[in-house]
Amino acid sequence: MLPRRGRLRRLFVLPLGFAFALGPLPVRADVEPPPLAALQDQLSALSSHAPGRVGIAVEDLATGLTSGVNASTSLPAASTIKIPVMVEVFKEMERGSLDLGSVVHLEAHDRDWGWGAMADAPAGTSRTIQQLLWLMITQSDNTATNMLIRRVGRTHINATMVNLGLHSTHLGDYIRSETDTIRYALRTSPRDMVALLDRIARDTLIDPWASREMLLILAGQTHNGLLPAPLPKNVRIAHKTGSLHDTLNDVGIVYRDQEPYVIAVMTTELPDLDRGRAFIHRVSRLTYDGLTRFASWRSNAGIAAFSLGRQPDVTPPIIPLPPDEQMWNALPASAPAPAVLDTPAPDAP
Repeated sequence: MLPRRGRLRRLFVLPLGFAFALGPLPVRADVEPPPLAALQDQLSALSSHAPGRVGIAVEDLATGLTSGVNASTSLPAASTIKIPVMVEVFKEMERGSLDLGSVVHLEAHDRDWGWGAMADAPAGTSRTIQQLLWLMITQSDNTATNMLIRRVGRTHINATMVNLGLHSTHLGDYIRSETDTIRYALRTSPRDMVALLDRIARDTLIDPWASREMLLILAGQTHNGLLPAPLPKNVRIAHKTGSLHDTLNDVGIVYRDQEPYVIAVMTTELPDLDRGRAFIHRVSRLTYDGLTRFASWRSNAGIAAFSLGRQPDVTPPIIPLPPDEQMWNALPASAPAPAVLDTPAPDAP
């Protein structure tokens, strides 16, 4: 259990669709607001014609009300598993066992060539925890991820997820993208991802500083071809993508003015990634429009907006590298990440 935090409230989930609350509601819990009922119907109808197996969870942060489809289903996590890795790194910082400036050296067994430039770096190459976090999340670098997993320990990552009540999230191995076993080794559910992101959005995951740092890193994501693609260009989103040969996932916090919401869309057993991408685009837009209508309904009902509904700073900090290591980094030395880059196919696992 993370210190100074209460136990994650139990979520009541129906097999196909649901509407529940993560916290106390300013509306009657036994009456589903019409805009959310309409969104639930749309998501259920869309999912009935999905190109593969899908899971969706969506939370309005102002009320804690959530809608979705198959939200508790365990699915291949792909690179969304890197959020739990990041959480454990910040937990270790709270314990005092490391800090952002702590150095990790690349070892041969850290390498994974599925995605990321760190795999080509010479053995012994050093990176700070801060550099590795940014490479892991914003660039989805698998080797950087393995370096962090080795530093904090898989058993610790899994124990933290269990203590948070996230029983579908499990890291069964390092990132090993060369075999199909990765789809079974890295698992999570839309519900678990929304629960993690809810705590980050509310500044309650580990502590306010850690939550805000994790939010900033997620906001620096450079693979923006999934959830953000169908939304207005001025909408900011702090998120993490992931894919395998038949899997596309994207989970994040969408900052629609001062009315943010959390969304997790996971797809697998896809006949092709293009169809999965189109499905995620449709879910993202339906959710944005549905929660826009719900925000108007809440305003008319006199229900306040989310009190921590700030937009994150999406400008990554400058994190310089030693001159002799610049060529091995996925980014130019002393330069921020690019603002937009479509999700590659395949993406990182």
